[in-house]
Amino acid sequence: MSAPIAHGGGITAAAAAFGGRPEDWLDLSTGINPCPIALPDIPAQAWHRLPDRHLVDEARRAARDHYGSGEILPLPVPGTQSVIQLLPRLVEAGRLVGVTDERVDVTDNKVGMTDDRIAVSDDRIAVTDDRIAVTDDRIAVTDDRIAVVSPTYGEYARAFTSAGFTVDAVDNVAAIGIEHRLAVVVNPNNPDGLAWPAETLIALHDRMKAAGGLLVVDEAFGDTDTALSLASRVPQLSNLIIFRSFGKFFGLAGLRLGFAIARGDILARFEDWLGPWAVSGPALSIAGSLLRSDVSAIRTRINERCTGLHAVLKGAGLRMAGGTALFTLVADARADDIYMHLCRHHILVRKFEYAPNWLRFGLTPDPAADRRLGEALQRFER
Repeated sequence: MSAPIAHGGGITAAAAAFGGRPEDWLDLSTGINPCPIALPDIPAQAWHRLPDRHLVDEARRAARDHYGSGEILPLPVPGTQSVIQLLPRLVEAGRLVGVTDERVDVTDNKVGMTDDRIAVSDDRIAVTDDRIAVTDDRIAVTDDRIAVVSPTYGEYARAFTSAGFTVDAVDNVAAIGIEHRLAVVVNPNNPDGLAWPAETLIALHDRMKAAGGLLVVDEAFGDTDTALSLASRVPQLSNLIIFRSFGKFFGLAGLRLGFAIARGDILARFEDWLGPWAVSGPALSIAGSLLRSDVSAIRTRINERCTGLHAVLKGAGLRMAGGTALFTLVADARADDIYMHLCRHHILVRKFEYAPNWLRFGLTPDPAADRRLGEALQRFER
């Protein structure tokens, strides 16, 4: 069994190790809005009944308007393994039917291919392309490589390696080639905040599509920089899948709610694989209300908290190496000592085994928490 993937959170474990009550700790280990919006009224039926179709449809309409997208599906937050595991299944399904390369059309267990590299004879098929071998009624892709722009969320690589794919961790979208069946780009990225311009990702999508591949763009932090989002472009980008997170921006991570934006046949597969009632009625009801609300005050509050955090980190002489409006990455050779020092002051930040000089600081909820963090950092022995 592989080791669990490290995440933010874990206040209970931190309190057990360093003392104090969990509710008294200052949790800066996540990239979640620390000032959650007030919950709207939730109809009693949303708690009492299974989530009826009208709740799903209303959440879809609200999300479509909010994100400026076309086809969209509410689902458990994309960071959950159950959702990410849909991606290997999608690639595997593409081997047998519905291959995304437009040069290939598979119908009724017979294959007609117009690419002049491919010869079809009788009921058996020989394919001369080095990447594809077809025998009888099955299509086998001989180079099952997946690209993940890294470092980022660990679940993507784990899901694909568990399904038998080879995962290439690349540090630049330019390293993604025609040998990759699917590519994952988190934009802006977690934990370094690296952001790729929309036009760069559109060009990547076009390269992937030409080779018969898919591009997944995880926009978990997309609400704080809407100019980066490709959501409105999905109708023109047929081989693109976008994941959005609901809870980070609204400060309601406990709902475990997200959305997938893609062409209709891909969403239909996701919906079929997830099964009925994948998202709870209360979560759908909340999403339907909040996604139609004015979110400008949320953005203003997040920006204020980000400014407060930056002032504290600068005052402590720490070097900010990246981030988004919801978190800041610090690079410091003393990162492990700083982490332990803050834990002794009952403040939890995120550290990284693969980058021992990194610490990620989430937003504080108010100026009092800024002062608490600042005072703790000032006590650190340099």
